[in-house]
Amino acid sequence: MDEFLRRQLLDGVAVLDTRSHPILLESTKVDKLIAYIELLDRWNKTYNLTAVRDPAMMVVRHLLDSLAITPFIDGERVIDVGTGPGLPGIPLAIAFPERQFALLDSNGKKTRFLFQVKTQLGLNNIEIIESRVESHQPAAQYDAVVTRAFADLGLTARLCQHLLPLQGKIYAMRARQGDDANTALCPGMRLLGRHNIDVPGLDEPRTLVVLERIEAEG
Repeated sequence: MDEFLRRQLLDGVAVLDTRSHPILLESTKVDKLIAYIELLDRWNKTYNLTAVRDPAMMVVRHLLDSLAITPFIDGERVIDVGTGPGLPGIPLAIAFPERQFALLDSNGKKTRFLFQVKTQLGLNNIEIIESRVESHQPAAQYDAVVTRAFADLGLTARLCQHLLPLQGKIYAMRARQGDDANTALCPGMRLLGRHNIDVPGLDEPRTLVVLERIEAEG
């Protein structure tokens, strides 16, 4: 199974490479990504961390789905809000070991899983925060927020705005191109762009919506 998942991941990344700038995954990163999926599969049998049960589909829906947004993510300090079992934060942290990632979730069983992942895979560039986003007051603001199926855009912008400095970005992964098309954003945030994302092996639309903070809170 390990070799099958590894080949599936590498084949998917090769397809992503033809659509964007190269995703550099040396063997140690691939090993960690597969080890993460194996941990997730093991814990999922007891703790129900994700609705995806098949490890091969976890590679598609979790690893490749997360890695597909790497060409767009800027910032040295990134927080994944509503990370759940670590998505997209864990794959991004493995892909970018030189950056710092905070993984925030209010669900204790999911943060316990994340601590296990951090320890077992030696991911020293992640911080795990068990909190609701509106309660999290970081000592220093983050360069960027990433979210995956967290909330509608208006609510996401409102809840995450305080985490960002001026020109800080929110990267919101959405399931459909038309989602939130007419959502009103809170004052101080603007829509910067929308990117259609093709995930190898997934015949479903994906969109990455980018928001920017343009004003300080009143």
